Amino acid sequence: MSAELISILVLVVVFVIATTRSINMGALAFAAAFGVGELVAGLDAKGIFAGFPGDLFVVLVGVTYLFAIARANGTTDWLVHAAIRLVRGRIALIPWVMFAITALLTAIGAVSPAAVAIVAPIALSFAARYGISPLLMGAMVVHGAQGGGFSPISIYGTIVNGIVEREKLPGSPLTLFLASLAVNLVIAGIVFVCCGGLALRGTRSGPAPDGAAGEHGKPPAGEGSSRLTPARTATLAALAALVVAVLVLDLDAGLSAITLAVLLSACWPDTSRKAVGEIAWPTVLLICGVLTYVGVMEEMGTIDYAGNAVGDIGIPLLAAVLLCYIGAIVSAFASSVGIMGALIPLAVPFLAQGEIGAIGMITALAISATVVDVSPFSTNGALVLAAAPDVDRERFFRQLMVYGGIVVAAVPAAVWLLLVVPGFG
Repeated sequence: MSAELISILVLVVVFVIATTRSINMGALAFAAAFGVGELVAGLDAKGIFAGFPGDLFVVLVGVTYLFAIARANGTTDWLVHAAIRLVRGRIALIPWVMFAITALLTAIGAVSPAAVAIVAPIALSFAARYGISPLLMGAMVVHGAQGGGFSPISIYGTIVNGIVEREKLPGSPLTLFLASLAVNLVIAGIVFVCCGGLALRGTRSGPAPDGAAGEHGKPPAGEGSSRLTPARTATLAALAALVVAVLVLDLDAGLSAITLAVLLSACWPDTSRKAVGEIAWPTVLLICGVLTYVGVMEEMGTIDYAGNAVGDIGIPLLAAVLLCYIGAIVSAFASSVGIMGALIPLAVPFLAQGEIGAIGMITALAISATVVDVSPFSTNGALVLAAAPDVDRERFFRQLMVYGGIVVAAVPAAVWLLLVVPGFG
């Protein structure tokens, strides 16, 4: 058996054990990375740790630390009230507002995880306050980010269009953008219906009086949640500074967030003391462990092995759908941009035959590789999982994993039928 197949089988075993024995999958993945890396791939510790997602570690820690402080001093409650006022109390509109905000942020140039890191904690705090499914709210945020993610001036859009130009393939930036937006809008609509969004229609709520019960019988999470205190004002300024740092100054979201959190902690140590303990450490272990193992697989050449095997198939339409599935499956665990950069060149040989439309194929690959970012193993899914307050995190993780699996199973085939089979481009 080849080393590449062994690495795939070990990953399946990790999933099975974690599911049946309730062991943190990240811890299992670290052990698997050590075993496969040392015994099968011949990697030393440095080679194994090369796949450790240090940037994602800092993003998860920094963002959850900052928003733990915001929850402790009541800033998230104030933001929830502000959102209610924005839609005049119509609870059902809030998920769509969150979709639109993240779509706008990515469309004007924000990196998708940065937009999710900014919006998800606020959206999920609102969901917890009003009894909305965290899966619904999290999916709306992530699909919003991906819906705007391929605008001609966005990060993803410029990367894909640049690859297309470099490979001298036909391209249509507008088709790429509108197709991705349409697919994510449709998926968001389905999730809204299936996860209880319709039940929210007609539900209205205004800011509850301080100390009084809210619309669903829950007391406000923070005392005087509609008032601005000095700590809340400073926290709002910190959140605004995070937006500016990430979107305008192009600074790292994780390092910016943790720096702002430390500054707030220094000024208000009493309300911030417990915030470090509320960092989503089990989620950090889970995501970093799995991605370290995926890094070992990439180092071994497992990803290239699978892609090349598909590229050698002599039936263009079959190769096209398999490439879409490889893009979706691998991107659920790894960098969407990296996968697009690898798969589009792999599609060049059979695109050159003229039997497959280049624009449709490239658009289908791009959508397949990004729409699955709802997976809890992707950066966006991990941020949603880490940001959700007052939830059974293991149950929410399973929900995200099942939902991510459904997206992986359904979307590549759907976009293949809609964009590739008709031969667009």
